[in-house]
Amino acid sequence: MVEGILWDNDGVLVDTEKLFFQANKDLFAQVDIALTEQHFFDWFLLENRGAWHLLTDHTPDQIKQLRTRRDQIYMQHLHNNERLEISGINELLLGLAPRVPMGIVTSARSDHFELIHSRLDLIRHFRFVVTEEMYSESKPSPEPYLLGLTKLDLPAEKCLVIEDSPRGLHAARAAGIKCIVLRNKMMLDYPFEGAYRVVESVEELSHEINQLL
Repeated sequence: MVEGILWDNDGVLVDTEKLFFQANKDLFAQVDIALTEQHFFDWFLLENRGAWHLLTDHTPDQIKQLRTRRDQIYMQHLHNNERLEISGINELLLGLAPRVPMGIVTSARSDHFELIHSRLDLIRHFRFVVTEEMYSESKPSPEPYLLGLTKLDLPAEKCLVIEDSPRGLHAARAAGIKCIVLRNKMMLDYPFEGAYRVVESVEELSHEINQLL
């Protein structure tokens, strides 16, 4: 029986992966590099290294400036998009919150996270939020989810992770936690080997979670 749930944020609670891709695409277009969805999947969602390795003629300081510019573009995309909540997720959380303690474990920066959720009503369902500043190694390292387990005060075998990316799945598995993957449009063909379940909709996700409670 599952006694605690740890949720990823981007791609699970909110539909922001496409905006982060667009911000990176916009930034790299300024230096004449065409970033594709496949690049984004491979380098960001799978390997978690970004596309900065392509900038072989840039100094570390120049790359730092470009990172800052990318983040500014992303923030602007977030400001310009009001419909970020994934359809049906609030209703699912509303039903789960009285039954099981939950937390968010995200690779997002706190300022990005706060902007995303400033116009939503999802945070009230969670006991805590773990953002990028709170750990030293991001997913696929297990560190973020191990911190989540500490905050839930539960062992891994009594918890469940909800993810959407390969690196998130790898992080959950490395922490010893079963993981349900909510597939999104950027990862239609990825097999997600090792996932407890792979679901295609919030309705399927609700069914699988309730089977474990």
